Amino acid sequence: MSPELLTVHDLKKYFPIRRGVLQRTVGHVRAVDGVGFSVRSGETLGVVGESGCGKSTMGRAVLRLVEPSAGRIVFDGKDVLKLTPGEMRRMRREMQIVFQDPYASLNPRYSIGKTLMEPMIVHKLFTREERMKRVYSLLEKVGLDPDYANHFPHEFSGGMRQRVGIARALALNPRLVVLDEPVAALDVSVQSQVLNLLEDLQKEFNLTYIFITHDLSVVRHISNRVMVMYLGNMAELADVEELFAQPRHPYTRALLSAVPIPDPDYKRERIILEGDLPSPANPPEGCRFHTRCPAKRDVCAQEGPGWREITPGHFAACHFPA
Repeated sequence: MSPELLTVHDLKKYFPIRRGVLQRTVGHVRAVDGVGFSVRSGETLGVVGESGCGKSTMGRAVLRLVEPSAGRIVFDGKDVLKLTPGEMRRMRREMQIVFQDPYASLNPRYSIGKTLMEPMIVHKLFTREERMKRVYSLLEKVGLDPDYANHFPHEFSGGMRQRVGIARALALNPRLVVLDEPVAALDVSVQSQVLNLLEDLQKEFNLTYIFITHDLSVVRHISNRVMVMYLGNMAELADVEELFAQPRHPYTRALLSAVPIPDPDYKRERIILEGDLPSPANPPEGCRFHTRCPAKRDVCAQEGPGWREITPGHFAACHFPA
């Protein structure tokens, strides 16, 4: 088994709610509220959940693109939250991100070559000639013509822009890449191409992925393990096949019941969750899912469930797991 590259302990990110002329803090949005997990070198950890569950904030907090409110992040034996600004800058060579929106994540005034060269310039790597060679090599790696280095983002389709975003993330030879819904804005046919590209690059460069998405079909295709989030908390964590075959948390079962199956004769019981997602500024007492849970009992509203191992490698936060 590969060693753990990243370990996250009790990660929290609260955003202040300010009101009035003096902009006083009257509360907090608990976007991420006590998340802990580990990622082994070379694996893909899928992170799924509804919009607003905190998965993207969690991914950015791991990289300190947003500063965590509390917790501990250990990357390759180093406590990321204790690094000085200079040490953190050097650490960013090891940890990169691919953003969801390929249209907003590229500077429209920069050519593709300048976009890919910028990280090397910031970190003072290579000579100019070496940087240009690396730009051409990166474009080839992601399936683009090296001549595109002189073109600008507006000349490309969404799928091509996302390939540029992936190439930019690989420019510094990172070990960990956070993929924040990298195919959500792409057509289905282009999604499969980008997913296959990510798998090929992972094998070639021994990359470790945190793959954030709301699409369970994509997660099953690309992930080794899956973490399910709900309202800033972890609901379930297991190997991908184990999770799909034997989901333990009622929220996970509801998500899986909504995944389309390409068989018109197959009938599956659809689990419809009642009510809306509660506000992360005022989460429910007890189990955060109890307001929508079809299997809730009295204790669920009074006491939060502990995070426990149901079977080897399969964890869930539920008083009454299946």
